[in-house]
Amino acid sequence: MKRVVFNQKGGVGKSTISANLAAQSARQGLRTLLVDLDAQGNSTHYCGVDVNNDGLTVADMFKQVVGWFSKPEPPEAFVRPTPFNHLFVLPSHPSLADVERELENRYKMFKLKETLSELETEFDRVYIDTPPNFNFYSKAALIAADRFIVPFDCDDFSIQAIDRLLQNVLELRADHNPELQLEGIVINQFNAQAKLPIELIAALEAKSLPVFAQKVHSSVKVKESHSKRMPLPYLAPAHKVSMQFAQLWEELEQGQNAPQ
Repeated sequence: MKRVVFNQKGGVGKSTISANLAAQSARQGLRTLLVDLDAQGNSTHYCGVDVNNDGLTVADMFKQVVGWFSKPEPPEAFVRPTPFNHLFVLPSHPSLADVERELENRYKMFKLKETLSELETEFDRVYIDTPPNFNFYSKAALIAADRFIVPFDCDDFSIQAIDRLLQNVLELRADHNPELQLEGIVINQFNAQAKLPIELIAALEAKSLPVFAQKVHSSVKVKESHSKRMPLPYLAPAHKVSMQFAQLWEELEQGQNAPQ
């Protein structure tokens, strides 16, 4: 199962959700790959991998497609282990931004799909973290994935962007990946005491959009886990938010939200 976490709006928790769901998957004993396509590299850093050492990155994988490397490497050469059992990363790098235009010009959006297909027998689950815009890398991720989930941070601007996001994805699905399915919307940074989040969730449901039952609450523990470069399932497995990620992962695994 290849799952992409995507929203065109920044600051909605894509990297946090991607890394923690991947960590929860790995804690269940599944060999799990986290693909970081955001040049900022937040999910790579979060999982304890340093992109500044001499290891290969996802940027190098794309660079060899456009001839920047004379000797091509196999897909597994770009995968790195993390400090956590069963969790691996295809790490980001700032140079993703440098090669993007050339990849677009050569229409190499299917390269990630090809790479993950070659790695399919190596991993039980793949989670893909994307940039906060509908660019080459987001499109490549949506083409490569089986399903996608949308983080939603209970902000009025977020709900305004949902229709545009889904329209973009539906067009891409029709042209390039007809099997891509929307699993649901993840409510992030939820405050049950506030009126606005309840109203916004009701508005999503009124659009007949699938919303996961398990919501992820705000907590300073999330920021602490970022600082320590240790996803919550490892840092504090009994914490409230860790348990919420665990339940969200179970909900995904059980397929309680019928894909659309």
